[in-house]
Amino acid sequence: MRIDQELLDVILSIKNKDELESFFEEIFTPAEISDLSLRWKLLKDLHAGMTQRKIAEKYGISLCKITRGSKVLKKNGSVARQVLDSMD
Repeated sequence: MRIDQELLDVILSIKNKDELESFFEEIFTPAEISDLSLRWKLLKDLHAGMTQRKIAEKYGISLCKITRGSKVLKKNGSVARQVLDSMD
């Protein structure tokens, strides 16, 4: 399934962090926001060199979730990796 292009345009148009947070809280469930935040945290930890087992222990999650994140960071042209590299 592809992300709705109009939704991406709307997200890009919101320049205020508080408004963006409110928008996310309005359209996502608390569980979805939690999942999204966790995915970002584990990507940051992987990028920083933390082992998958350590991440699993830190967040109490399965290695399968972490493996997906690892694949994202290893993929050629990964935007997530580019963003994380630029944050260093």
